[in-house]
Amino acid sequence: MITAMPRIAIAVNDFDVALATFRNRFGMPVADFSPETVPSLGAHVAMCQPRGGSNIELMAPSNPDEPLSQALQKFLDRRGEGIYALMLEAPDPNAEAEVLLKRGIKVLPLMRGAGGRDIHPSSTHGVLVRIYPDGSVTQPENPVSDPPNYSGIHKVVVAVRDASLACDVYGKGLGLSADPPQVIPDRGVVSSIVRPTKGGIIELLSPVDTSKETGAEVEEFLGSKGEGICALVLAAEGDVADRDITVFGTRILIHD
Repeated sequence: MITAMPRIAIAVNDFDVALATFRNRFGMPVADFSPETVPSLGAHVAMCQPRGGSNIELMAPSNPDEPLSQALQKFLDRRGEGIYALMLEAPDPNAEAEVLLKRGIKVLPLMRGAGGRDIHPSSTHGVLVRIYPDGSVTQPENPVSDPPNYSGIHKVVVAVRDASLACDVYGKGLGLSADPPQVIPDRGVVSSIVRPTKGGIIELLSPVDTSKETGAEVEEFLGSKGEGICALVLAAEGDVADRDITVFGTRILIHD
């Protein structure tokens, strides 16, 4: 049983710049695990852990001899900086992998040194999903953010060609709670909301009317990049200068 969506991962070229951006520009509390992860995994890893929602994980290759570093570098070479993976949690990722395989989900063999199991993006509409054990990262009890006090991820937006098919994969396939797809006329999309027990939610969007702004944006994303995560939604307590920001190849939308 999948129990949470604790975080998404963003692959970056310059780890120090990404770390400084999320600490200083966004004012987020950020834990740098690189002293542990560079020797053990061959990659820089940091976790942005503001209140509410899901975390933002920053990852960069370090040791080209290690599988994780190789995978990150391959992603960066092919697609550039951007959202690398969506993380889920389960009590036993290997046992969960066996369940998902029986449902027709393409779960990959365990990567050397990895703490979780990967689901191939071809099974999940362009999203690399990684399943970790419950409580894979400890959350701070009282994280301190700077104004305007951005939240964690409230919503992960996934552009898909058919929201009904994607809803079946994330609902029946992954076993998550998923609302039936419905047409949202003023947005020009079909939408299905997927609700992990903990963390942010996932919205699956397919375009039906490209004369509407959202429908046109989803259609453009599909045409240029194919299916996959197209945006993250955060909240802010105070006024922000820009509510539609792109950093490190990642579109971030800010809501009240």
